[in-house]
Amino acid sequence: MADDEVKLYGAMVSPFVCRVKIALNMKEIKYENLEEDIINKSAELLKYNPVHKKVPVLLHNGNPISESIVIIEYIDDVWKGVPILPQDSYEKAIARFWAKFLDDKCLPALRVVGSNGDEKVIAEACEQLQVLENELKVKGTKFFGGDNIGLVDIAAVFIAYWLGIREEAAGIKTFTKEKFPKLTKWADDFVNSQVVNHTLPPRERMVAFYNKMFGKVN
Repeated sequence: MADDEVKLYGAMVSPFVCRVKIALNMKEIKYENLEEDIINKSAELLKYNPVHKKVPVLLHNGNPISESIVIIEYIDDVWKGVPILPQDSYEKAIARFWAKFLDDKCLPALRVVGSNGDEKVIAEACEQLQVLENELKVKGTKFFGGDNIGLVDIAAVFIAYWLGIREEAAGIKTFTKEKFPKLTKWADDFVNSQVVNHTLPPRERMVAFYNKMFGKVN
């Protein structure tokens, strides 16, 4: 599919866009990266994602696909090579379950960390992280996807990279090796893997972004 036209409408600060970039890089897919202003969105983005009006949007030969997990599954279906989802039907269902858990339970809890220092908020975030910590203990593997990066690992990029930056900017620390030894080890292995490391936005720019969000002045 060397002649395919692939474009990605995204924003550097979005972990959801980063998910898609990791999947594209895993498959070694060449694509045009179109950086969006998340405040003043382009007419093209609004045209291709009229329902949610947000990034990411993947444009494949003129056909738009939105929502990061949906896009990743599409990429895995269309392009062969390194698999992102398990081949076994049961394991595939389990991977989808955990990806949904991350979006439905973890992300809402963790997004509040930094913007609200309430102890109840932090306790809820730690509770969700503990669920993931326990899952890694049970699996006993390097990644949620086993020995190799898979859908759940990609879906959890927010925890592996964004969470620490948000906490640094907010001046709090809940995601520690003492509390979550398995999960922090997974995060280190994940962000330092070649396919992920070259995809992540520069840390200094992300720290500046969250410093501004939380009202801190360097």
